[in-house]
Formats: sequence, structure tokens, C-alpha cells
Amino acid sequence: MSKITICYWSGTGNTENIANLVAEGAKEAGAEVTMVQPWDTSADDLAACDKIAFGCPAMGDEQLETEDFQPLWDDVKDKLKGKKIVLFGSYNWNSGEWMDSWAQEAAQTGATLVADGLAILDSPEPGSDEEDDAKALGAALAKA
Repeated sequence: MSKITICYWSGTGNTENIANLVAEGAKEAGAEVTMVQPWDTSADDLAACDKIAFGCPAMGDEQLETEDFQPLWDDVKDKLKGKKIVLFGSYNWNSGEWMDSWAQEAAQTGATLVADGLAILDSPEPGSDEEDDAKALGAALAKA
């Protein structure tokens, strides 16, 4: 059985909604899922995981959340070589450019990005393609 850790930060609940959909998709694909927030884990805890889904919304000028998520990301990114990961998050202005930058940085760590980063405007509507995309992201990580 595949084991996945989903580490996410959510200020408004939009990224948390996406995290729950990613978890649902992973579980439907047969994975065991653990969900954590940045203050509940450490870089060493995440480095011990084989498969990780990272979720963070765009903040400020298209950047990761700076007080909790960014410090954890900075601590763990050099420990991701050989890990299978996916990235997701929400935004509500611009075009979600932070996801492209984040994915490029993640690729430079030596981690394997199982799928393209998933950036969703606000929160997926029930029954929407975006909801299906979030579940598919979790399933892709589970099957990787």
C-alpha cells in the first residue's frame, strides 16, 4: 500500500478543500494518507516520507505563505531528492504564476514531480472539473 503525506497551509479554507480532494483521490487509488500542517511536522518528518503532496496558496506577490509554509519548504527542499511529490494550491488574483515558480524550484531539488502543479482559482465547485483534477492529482501520486 502506498503511503502519502499531505502537507498544506490554508488561510481561507480553499487550499484545505483542495487538500481534502487530493486525499480523497489518493485513498480511492488505495493509498494510506496522513494530513499535516506545517506547524505539526518538520523537515525531517517529511524527509522520511516517500510520497508527499505539498499545498500552499499564492500569497502577496505570487509567493508561498511566508510565516509557516515557506520556512518548512526551505528546510525540506534539499531533502527531497528521489521523493515523489505533487504541488497544489489556490489563488484569487493574477494567473497562478506562483505555481510555475514553485514547480521549477521543486524540480531543481531532485524530487520527482509526478504531475504538473495544480493551481485552482479560489476553491473547486462541487462536481467541477477542478474537483476531478484535485482527486486525479492524489490518485497519480498514489500510483506513482
